[in-house]
Amino acid sequence: MESRGDMDGFGRAYNFAGPADGAEILLLCEHASRRVPAFLGDLGLAPDILHSHIAWDPGALGVAQSLQDRLAATLISGNTSRLVYDCNRPPDAASAVPARSEIYDVPGNTGLSPSARAARVKMVYEPFVQAVSQSISQQKTTLQLLVTIHSFTPVFHGRERNVQIGILFGRDDRFARAMMALQPADATYDARLNEPYSARDGVTHSIDLHGVSNGLLNVMIEIRNDLIGTPGEQADMAAYLAPWITGTLDSIRKSGVAA
Repeated sequence: MESRGDMDGFGRAYNFAGPADGAEILLLCEHASRRVPAFLGDLGLAPDILHSHIAWDPGALGVAQSLQDRLAATLISGNTSRLVYDCNRPPDAASAVPARSEIYDVPGNTGLSPSARAARVKMVYEPFVQAVSQSISQQKTTLQLLVTIHSFTPVFHGRERNVQIGILFGRDDRFARAMMALQPADATYDARLNEPYSARDGVTHSIDLHGVSNGLLNVMIEIRNDLIGTPGEQADMAAYLAPWITGTLDSIRKSGVAA
C-alpha cells in the first residue's frame, strides 16, 4: 500500500492502494487507523481508550483491503485517528474534532484554538479529500461506484445493537435501496437500511461530497465490529459483501437507474 500526504508532525494523512485508473469501484475507509501524531501525545486518554472504537473503526481496514483485492478497486484509507480529525465530517462540524466521544471526554481536543483546529483540517482532512478527488478525476471514464467501509460497536451507551450490517445512504438512495432488495439468498447477516446510523446523524459526508457531487452511485456500509475481529473474519465478510456489491451494480446498470 502506497503512503501519501506526509506533513509537518502529523505524518502521512492517508494510504492509497490499487489501480491509479481503470477501476469501476472506489473504496474509502476513513477510520482505518487509531494513530495519533506523537506531538499530540495521548490526547489525555488512557491506552485502552485509544485502542477502542472511539479512536477508529476496528476491523474495517481489513475488510476494505480484502474487498479491494476481490473487486479490483481503488482503496484510500485514513492514516490518523478520528479523534485527531474525523475525515467523514466537514470542517464546520463539532464532531470533526470531538471534545467528547460517546461517554469519554477528550482533553486534548478541549479548548482548541482556531489555529490548532485549522492545522488539523489542513494536515489531515484536506490531503485526504484531495486524494479522493484526484483518484476520481483519474478514473472518470471508468469509475461508477463509491463505497465507504466502517464498523460500529455492538454496545453503544449501554444498549445492545442487534443489526449486523448497516446499508446507509445520504442524498442519493439508489444503490443502498437496490442492495437491500438484492440481499444474498443465504442472508447470513442481519442487514438493515440506515442502521445503526443514518444521514440524520451526520455520517454521510464522504458519500455525499465525493459520490453525489461527482454523479457516482454510492453507499456507506457499517459492519458490527465483533463480526470482523480477526483477519479470517474480515476476509469472510469481504467474501460476503463483494458479490453483493457487484451484483447490485450489475442490476442497476441493466435497469438504467444509474443513468
